[in-house]
This record gives sequence, structure tokens and C-alpha cells, in this order.
Amino acid sequence: MVKIGYLGPRGTFTKLAVDTAFNGEDKLAFNTIPECIDAVNNEEIEIGVVPLENAIEGTVQLTVDYLVHQVRLPIIAEIVVPIEQHLLVSPDFNGSLSELAEVHSHSHAIAQCHQYLHKHLPEAAINFTSSTGKAAEVVSKTGKKIAAIGNKLAAAEYGLKIYQENIHDYPNNHTRFAVLAKQREDVRIKHEQDGEKTTLLITLPSDYAGALHQVLSAFSWRKMNLSKIESRPMKTGLGNYFFIVDVNQPYDAVLFPGVKAELEALGCNVTVLGTYPVYQMKL
Repeated sequence: MVKIGYLGPRGTFTKLAVDTAFNGEDKLAFNTIPECIDAVNNEEIEIGVVPLENAIEGTVQLTVDYLVHQVRLPIIAEIVVPIEQHLLVSPDFNGSLSELAEVHSHSHAIAQCHQYLHKHLPEAAINFTSSTGKAAEVVSKTGKKIAAIGNKLAAAEYGLKIYQENIHDYPNNHTRFAVLAKQREDVRIKHEQDGEKTTLLITLPSDYAGALHQVLSAFSWRKMNLSKIESRPMKTGLGNYFFIVDVNQPYDAVLFPGVKAELEALGCNVTVLGTYPVYQMKL
């Protein structure tokens, strides 16, 4: 049986993505994103699923930086899941919002609910956890007058009550999850795909004026649609960056080799991080 790892514990949005995308495979929780990625690299599991980007809070930088600087695993698929954040409390809590002294959740979930917290829980202490599932676990093991931000799966897994549904600030809240595997044939997602994408890692020459403009031009004149371009520090000194570029089409034998050759002629380095199907999930 194929083993699938995810950012745990039970009740995280990553677990929700895994349950939605896969059937009865063996599913293992990991405490951190690096632990999950390392487990795939060390062949302890066949597949790892980690958060990549949220529509409100942007890139999950730990995932991108770890894949670039530490472990180069190919992205085999992308799962896009709608995110619904709820305020979760102990089942025997029947008080008002003003009685909640603490709110626990992952930093991204807290940020996604900033306006709600500012308006309704201005006096509550904010406590960051490694995941929304961990926040729900904390509430289940602690006192009555604390809350977690998480999903319905977390509420069910830890026996919590949903005090208020959909407290995120913006309705169109989705998260992209990267499916990582050494063998593409290990990944069998039980849905029809909604498109294909290729992700490139591009580093620019430090002494070439207008290099970024010419990078974009290499895609533009070939009419290749970029859905994302983002810079991240190379960690080799101030001013040194790499770029992550998402192209909304699969890698082919004509356009992409042409882009790569053109960029390398400018002194850029180009690495394909993955060419993969995209799956839009409905909960």
C-alpha cells in the first residue's frame, strides 16, 4: 500500500486535502513540513502533501525554501482546496465571545481571520501553533475558555464545537497543496484534472542590467501565460534572489527548451521543479 505523508496532526487542512484527493492509502501525519519532505526523500513514504500557497496570505515560504535549498523533490501534482475557517471551542463552553481568553491556530489561519479577531476578540491572547489541527488538539486538552481556528474535520477529530462558522475575512479563500513523490506512478488522484502547470526555478546573473525584463520577454513573445512569479532570497547575501515562475501549461519539447536556451544565454540558471496536473477540489 502506498504511504502518504502530510502536515499533521489530524484535522489539518493538509489532511483534508489528502482525504479529498486520495482513497484508502496509508496516511501518516508529520509534525512539520520539513519532516514530511524528508520522509519522501528518505523513501520512508512514497508521497508527501504540503501546503504551497494560500489565496489570502500568499506563499508558504517554508515549503518553497526547503524544496529549493534543502531537498529537491519534483512536484507531481497540485491540489487546490477551498478553505473555511471556523471558531472552535470546548463542547461545554456556552459563554460569550468576550469570555474567551485565548485563540490558538497556525499563523496563516490567524492572518486569514484578522478582521474577525480584531472586531470580536480584541482582548484575547493570540497563540501560534504548528498547524490548525494542533490548535484544535490544544483546545481539546485544555480549559473551557480558549478557542481554536480550524476546519470541520478538526472539530470532529477532537470533539470540539463550532462556535461560529466561516470567520475568514475573504470568501474566496483557497490553498494550493504540492504533491511530492520520486515516482510519478505512485500518485493516483481520484478526480479529473482541471489543467496543467509547470514550475521553474530561475536565478538571474547579478551583474546583468534588465535581466528580469528579458526573462519575462522570453515567455511573453512565445505567448506562454504565467500565473505567478515570485522572488525569494538565495541566502547567499543581500540582493541575491531566485525566482519561482508558474507557467500554465505542461512542459513540451519546443517552447520550454527554447525559453531555457534563451535565458541561459543571458547567464540565468533554469531548473524545472515540476510539470504536473492541477486538481480543483470541492468539499
